[in-house]
Amino acid sequence: MATRFGIPQFPGSCDEVDTLLAANRVGDAELLWHKDKDLKGVDVVIVPGGFSYGDYLRVGAIPPFSPVMQAVAEHAKAGGLVLGICNGFQVLTEAGLLPGALLPNVNLAFTCRQVDLTVENTETPFTHECTPGETLSIPAKHTTGRYFAPPEILDDIESNGQVLLRYAEGHNFNGSLNDIAGVCNAARNVFGLMPHPEHAVDPLTGSDDGLKLFHSLASAAPMALGSGDMT
Repeated sequence: MATRFGIPQFPGSCDEVDTLLAANRVGDAELLWHKDKDLKGVDVVIVPGGFSYGDYLRVGAIPPFSPVMQAVAEHAKAGGLVLGICNGFQVLTEAGLLPGALLPNVNLAFTCRQVDLTVENTETPFTHECTPGETLSIPAKHTTGRYFAPPEILDDIESNGQVLLRYAEGHNFNGSLNDIAGVCNAARNVFGLMPHPEHAVDPLTGSDDGLKLFHSLASAAPMALGSGDMT
């Protein structure tokens, strides 16, 4: 049976369709409206990038109060897999599902560029089809993507192997601490990254490296829900 992906759609979303198409390459995907109170039995939730609610108040701050995100929180608590891309990463930090916060880029400007990422940990449902130290070429596009965490939290996520992706040397344009591009929670079933793997799933775009993350999710999902052990 194909892995079922659910992609929440908020007012003002703009990358949910690309995420839907990417997930459909490795399984069956459908959109979930922000007012949905259940996840329709999906195996994996991908909170998409772009924008949500116009990023009013603060980026990612409003979606956690929507019914669908409350269902996502329950899904994550039960051991279900959740991926947040760009704005989705911001949403997951605001919802308390991931440690740290995303701050404005050091250049205080929207930046869109291809970046190289180094795979730090492959013992997760999101990266197990990669190899340690592998370089992935994936586009990034954001104004608020500088990863920050207080020293004690940063030390914890580093020592626990929760940093899954780092910007390669010379590619950390936003000023993220420790070159962090993506982190997971302690249970390793929730992961957020600022670059956009859904825009790197076809060689015609210059790279299909992002597809490795989707393939990893598709193969890991049947074993994830309720297992409590995401390694």
